[in-house]
Amino acid sequence: MYNLLKGKRGIIFGALDSKSIAWKVAERAHEEGATFVLTNAPVALRLGTISELADKTGSQVIPADATSMMDLENLIDKSMEILGGKIDFVLHSIGMSVNVRRGNHYTNQDYNFTKTGWDVSALSFHRLMSMLYKKDAMNEWGSVVALTYMAAQRVFPDYNDMADNKAYLESVARSFGYFFGRDKKVRVNTISQSPTPTTAGSGVKGFDGFIAYAEEMSPLGNATALECADYTISLFSDLTKKVTLQNLFHDGGFSNMGVSTAIMDTFMENYTGKEDSSEEAKTKK
Repeated sequence: MYNLLKGKRGIIFGALDSKSIAWKVAERAHEEGATFVLTNAPVALRLGTISELADKTGSQVIPADATSMMDLENLIDKSMEILGGKIDFVLHSIGMSVNVRRGNHYTNQDYNFTKTGWDVSALSFHRLMSMLYKKDAMNEWGSVVALTYMAAQRVFPDYNDMADNKAYLESVARSFGYFFGRDKKVRVNTISQSPTPTTAGSGVKGFDGFIAYAEEMSPLGNATALECADYTISLFSDLTKKVTLQNLFHDGGFSNMGVSTAIMDTFMENYTGKEDSSEEAKTKK
């Protein structure tokens, strides 16, 4: 450990269970000397095991619906009271698609579900930063990080409306990040993480395929939840004071790949097999 966050105070959203990236970030932040408050929606707190994480890290848990300005105001006020001052870092690790949960195809959405997912997954990021900004709750050179995925830039058919939510999230990071940086000297970035086998991610159809494909495509392989936590800690630290408005790919190189030899070899094996089958069919005719 390097004491990278010694004396720093934060708020961590979205730790559901030990598979969560937010859970790993909390563990690493604690190891690096930070104190923080944990928060999640009341329903998520009932479903998860966040109390174990709170005990492990000496943290308090404050329930908050990230779509409620009243809840966010209460969260920020109580956090500063508990932690004894302004906030140095915030992690937004929130995402949910009702359409995905209900099995609605992207081309046949229930738009009320779409609005709910957008509010929870993306607009909540604007709400959060708006409240932090208005209350002047962040210390100078503080850092706000949100987790995203490359479906914001490229087509992953089964990622559904979450792709649109992530695209909006990344835009908010840039646009609000400008004002937060100019006026408060606060950094705002997003991390585009490898597909990671979290409880939330497993709800996406074909997610195991995303993981396997990315593993074969990436020269360094997929980044784990713990490795993402390490990267997040670096963005919370003073070592990255001038990094802001960035969407930072943490994906083993996947984002810059066209095709890998492993993927091409597999494709050619299957393609050759199809060709052979086709020739056999022609011969029999």
